[in-house]
Amino acid sequence: MPYYSPPFTDRAQAGQVLAGLLAPHAGPGTMVLAVPNGGVAVGVPVARALGCPLRLLVVRKIQIPGNTEAGFGAVAADGAAIYNQDLLARLGLTPAQVEAQKQKALASIRERLAVYGEWARPPDLGGRVVILVDDGLASGVTMASAVGIVRQQAPVRLVVAAPTASASAHQRLLPLVDELVCPNVRTGPYFAVAEAYAHWRDLEVDEVLGLLASLPEQPESGPGRA
Repeated sequence: MPYYSPPFTDRAQAGQVLAGLLAPHAGPGTMVLAVPNGGVAVGVPVARALGCPLRLLVVRKIQIPGNTEAGFGAVAADGAAIYNQDLLARLGLTPAQVEAQKQKALASIRERLAVYGEWARPPDLGGRVVILVDDGLASGVTMASAVGIVRQQAPVRLVVAAPTASASAHQRLLPLVDELVCPNVRTGPYFAVAEAYAHWRDLEVDEVLGLLASLPEQPESGPGRA
């Protein structure tokens, strides 16, 4: 079996790669929206390089029961949900099980909104270029939910940027956005975001807050804790 060399060292280096591809959108009229937690480590170097503000867009994967890594849908802070109907049919979950998993995701969203405070307050996106950033797109369902939220504010251009994606996620998102920037699209029966990175681990809240505090443009009230 040939040795697989990940295309990115870590999230910071992947963000630098994305920043180069996103250079035409540089300037304060662009807003970077990072999906926490992993998307923040990618979005911060993008925002720095482009000279634009960054905020957080909190959406959560609706997890498959007993599998924290995989999801069958995604939900936004207002309770709006999107589901992978094909996967949902294969799983055979009852409506009660689906609702229970959705409520777990919403509880996680409430926790994150409390922790990140002003960073997660929805900014005015009307007439702006918006770049949605995450560290990878496995199914694309979570990002599709984020796209739906942002579209409601009528940005002048909506860009999704992620260092890596499965071919199916790429195909799912392509018709939903004005531009999809993803330098590493992988095919095959199995996909894991972590495989695109030589150094990969989950980010803790304190690390995310530290990354946000390093940005030159800060929300008026700063991040808050519950």
